[in-house]
Amino acid sequence: MPTWFESKPRIIAEVGQAHDGSLGNAHAYIDAVARTGADAVKFQTHIAAAESTPGEPWRIRFSPQDNSRFDYWKRMEFTEEQWAGLAEHAALRGLTFLSSPFSIRAVELLDRLNVAAWKVGAGEITNLPMLERMAQTRKPVLLSSGLASWSDLDVAVSTVRRYGAPVGVFQCTTAYPCPPSQLGLNVMAEARGRYGCPVGLSDHSGTIFAGIAAATLGADMIEAHVVFSRDCFGPDTASSITVDEMTTLVRGVRFVSEALANPVDKESMANELADLKRIFGKSVVAARPIAAGEQLRPQDLDARKPGTGIPAARIQELVGCRALRDIEADSLLSERDVEYPAAT
Repeated sequence: MPTWFESKPRIIAEVGQAHDGSLGNAHAYIDAVARTGADAVKFQTHIAAAESTPGEPWRIRFSPQDNSRFDYWKRMEFTEEQWAGLAEHAALRGLTFLSSPFSIRAVELLDRLNVAAWKVGAGEITNLPMLERMAQTRKPVLLSSGLASWSDLDVAVSTVRRYGAPVGVFQCTTAYPCPPSQLGLNVMAEARGRYGCPVGLSDHSGTIFAGIAAATLGADMIEAHVVFSRDCFGPDTASSITVDEMTTLVRGVRFVSEALANPVDKESMANELADLKRIFGKSVVAARPIAAGEQLRPQDLDARKPGTGIPAARIQELVGCRALRDIEADSLLSERDVEYPAAT
């Protein structure tokens, strides 16, 4: 499997259009994401004339400055030189640079920048000509399944594999923000079983909880939208986490990943903690002064620290025994202190 999948889970901070068309903001996001410890920063490469028509309707009108969705996509465009600068900046900050293309022209632009992998947006899963163009590069193709049926994914996966490119599948729910009841965390395991490929979660919940849950379930890839602040302008803000929250998500995912990578042998651990067990465990003690010759009753015995004497679990075995010596209150009992009743 290509190196992109070797370190897992890979955490992708999705900037998308949070930069709002500002190149300066885009570069600032790269610096912010680098500080979170994420593995990759992802954008979206829009070339309005290659992906849409001027008459494309607004799905949800959110922008007071754009007369049409086409105008919005146009405002999100960067030149190839600007994209190259963003990719170089990401590399200097130790981040993998990714960007979802929405046209073959965008694929060709990003291919010239030598992106490490292709992230396919949910709406492009059935765009087979674009999938074929990506797969021809033999780089990993990461499919976001938000709008896809299993039959759609079957075709997409087989299309990518026909060209010998590795494939990964993200469970994704196209809801902004996505409620927990629609996350579909179960789909990751179903996709892994169906395709035998790396799987992950592309999250739109606007929380860190979904990503950590995905890590616990063994996700290979976790993607979350990121914004500087919940006051930022843009269509994805409600389904994004802040930069500070991304830092916490990364820490949480790394914590879970290390735990999963180190299964514990319970018996061996118990043996290693034997000294602590003696300190924190409890032993049978005399609850009151006991004279030699007395027969021990339940009220004569108690369980107290440390656990260096007869284990508290054996307290009932001592009821009915006879004391062989005077025993002071709070003294730990030993086998030499008692005589067990003769067996009948």
